[in-house]
Amino acid sequence: MSNNNLAFIGGGNMTRAIVGGLLESGFDASRVFVSEPVAEARDSLAKDLPGITSSGDNKAIAAAASAVMLSVKPQILPAVCRELRQTLQDTQPLIMSIAAGIRGADIDEWLGGGLSVVRIMPNQPALVRLGVSGLFANQQTSETEKTRAAEIMGAVGSVVWVDSEADIDAVTAVSGSGPAYFFLLIDMLKKTAVQMGLKEDVARTLAIETASGAAALAAAETDNMEVLIERVRSPGGTTAAALDSLDNANIRDIFSTAITSARDRANVLADEAHNSED
Repeated sequence: MSNNNLAFIGGGNMTRAIVGGLLESGFDASRVFVSEPVAEARDSLAKDLPGITSSGDNKAIAAAASAVMLSVKPQILPAVCRELRQTLQDTQPLIMSIAAGIRGADIDEWLGGGLSVVRIMPNQPALVRLGVSGLFANQQTSETEKTRAAEIMGAVGSVVWVDSEADIDAVTAVSGSGPAYFFLLIDMLKKTAVQMGLKEDVARTLAIETASGAAALAAAETDNMEVLIERVRSPGGTTAAALDSLDNANIRDIFSTAITSARDRANVLADEAHNSED
């Protein structure tokens, strides 16, 4: 297909974030098509993203575009793909999927085979245009199609390509699930500060702004994290006391185990989807 239309199958939060970023960057709203089964959600999409086309008909939406983003829950993706198989075999678009744990080969098989498929793992900060997405393309995907996929996801943050599809599971565990780890740390900092006597609004500001500032400083510096840690830690000081306590609790091993568990769960989801049937 020669058109530059972009279709989204699924109108949830990530679709809203990506479309919003594209429109802010100047993408023509008339070239955006979104399939969403819930009428109220379609009305909301039309209100929040004026100019796009929305419908409850997956096939009609998919047929209109040269690139199709699969943005549905992993559990229903096999059925959605099989429904779209003939439509997408006829149009041969670039296929992009943001479904966690679902392998590109399975998506291609469900769609009839021979299609360009890019797996994408975005994360929640895409909602405020500060996301980071990991991408992997199958062998059928051209360099032009890779560039297009990167430009689409670049509308909501940074983009990194990985060398193997297995790496996407690691991306899922680190950056896909990663915001929740930081939300947990912010929440712990805030609650502990309140327990120490600070007002809740003060505690929340301190926790969030500290996290934001630390991330900005880490991004601006070329030194590794250990060097940055040592700049804050003074021998015998308050930071040293806190970090010694964390080290004694094996916090690094705990986090490593947790992140590995997320990676392993992505593998399980992939196996379950591979063995699924209509």
